[in-house]
Amino acid sequence: MDTKKIAIIGAGSWGTALSLHLAEKFEQISLWVYEKELCDIILKERENKWFLPGFSLPENINPNNSIETVIRHHSTILMVTPTPTLRNIMSQLEPFIQPESLIINASKGIENDSLSTCHKIIKDSLNIPCDVATISGPTFAKEVAAKVPSALLACSESKNAAKRVQEIFSSKYLKVFTSTDILGVEIGGALKNVIAIATGISDGLKLGFNTRAALITRGLVEITRIGTELGAKPETFYGLSGLGDLVLTCTGDLSRNRKLGIQLGEGKSLKEITKNMRMVAEGVSTVKSAYKLIQKFNIKASVMQETYKVLYENKAPHKALDDL
Repeated sequence: MDTKKIAIIGAGSWGTALSLHLAEKFEQISLWVYEKELCDIILKERENKWFLPGFSLPENINPNNSIETVIRHHSTILMVTPTPTLRNIMSQLEPFIQPESLIINASKGIENDSLSTCHKIIKDSLNIPCDVATISGPTFAKEVAAKVPSALLACSESKNAAKRVQEIFSSKYLKVFTSTDILGVEIGGALKNVIAIATGISDGLKLGFNTRAALITRGLVEITRIGTELGAKPETFYGLSGLGDLVLTCTGDLSRNRKLGIQLGEGKSLKEITKNMRMVAEGVSTVKSAYKLIQKFNIKASVMQETYKVLYENKAPHKALDDL
């Protein structure tokens, strides 16, 4: 493994946490920061005060507002951008990507128009063949940055690429497993955010642990139904990127999707909740894709349907839970 340099595209909480994690393994990390003001703050104070406050960034993490400067002469590229922006950002990177490049996706979502997961978006954006992989699993950014023992999946259609990614991310506090079912891993990682909003709504309505457990369990059934319909392996959804990520996001206090759901359950509108959020919960966009997939393939997925109706058809949360 070449441990000299890696380019990380995206400096939100997850991109910053992964930069900190990889700073112990790479000599140089080039970090693309979209916001010019934030880039200046990080350069001056060596801390991402917007998205991951409280963690000092070592000197081998080099933030830059120029995407061309960050990507040029890098063969290992880690994408940590919101799924709705991924295709546009890949179009900016594409001229600088070489056949020997390894592109690793760390985002979790499904594109609304194409209904593609992230690795497919990346592949569609490239004019040359190169290895594409995804990392996923039950990991909150803050805890990875704090070196809390955690586990990830490194997945790619290529076994060799998956092993390369495993080697890149493995450490004494991060256990990394491999998979070749990249579609299943990405479906699980994306759709769990929708179920997390649903369980948050339940918690906001103060319906108790029984209801939460029922929603998580039925949510896993719905995720598996959609994933297998698209060609994923059913056993994938009972691993880290399915069950593991689902439990974490539906129960953890650090989950943005659960927090958003709680506020919906308490009576706030989606517009009211999101207007002051620097980082919008990924499930807000993904629920649109989930609803389209349910309609397209005629899949029974009542939890996701009702969640969509609460977010985009102004259905009262208590009515949605009654209908479930």
